Amino acid sequence: MITEIYTIKSHMTQAFIDGKRVPVTILKLPTQVVSQIKTVDKDGYYSLQLSIDQKNKSPQKSLLTHLKKAKLTKQPKWFREIRLDQEPQLKVGESLPIDKIIAPGDTVSVTGISIGKGFAGVMKRFGFAGGPKTHGQSDRSRAPGSIGRGTTPGRVLPGKKMPGHLGASTAVTKNLTVLAVDLDKNQLSVSGPVPGAKKQLLKLTVTRKGKDTNQPKE
Repeated sequence: MITEIYTIKSHMTQAFIDGKRVPVTILKLPTQVVSQIKTVDKDGYYSLQLSIDQKNKSPQKSLLTHLKKAKLTKQPKWFREIRLDQEPQLKVGESLPIDKIIAPGDTVSVTGISIGKGFAGVMKRFGFAGGPKTHGQSDRSRAPGSIGRGTTPGRVLPGKKMPGHLGASTAVTKNLTVLAVDLDKNQLSVSGPVPGAKKQLLKLTVTRKGKDTNQPKE
């Protein structure tokens, strides 16, 4: 059973459901064509390789033979793989049946790459309170403070929270509700925010099937 699809982050808006204002993220549905099927006998596991969206140029020579089986004439923007528990019913060249995988009311987890923040201090990175701003302190109000215990053990312990690179890492937002699926416009909407910047590829995983929720009011 396929429980994953890929979307592209578009923008945020809001909707009113049962008189309550709900933040909503609009996600675009790109073309998702099966370009390869992997099986236990041949590859050791079942999976679908997807060619997602298209660039406005011909495929690279190294991909010509691979994409010819799927009847793709343009270079895909992304290749992604979906692991399965059993042999898939789809064939190479067929598109992912979005309407059979996800529906309004389903609970999903969204996986993406968080927006990079560069090198950050401990107050921004971990929410440290900072040091005192008075009583003789002049320039250490945002410093982490003590990071060790003296002669024993005589080193900084691994995992110590210190300044470093923030963001640009895999992030997952769980328990979001699918509010609407519009196949005519190739988009869907989920409640709440999702990780990543606009135009970024996101993976939606259906964690629980649910009843159709009230449709957002315009």
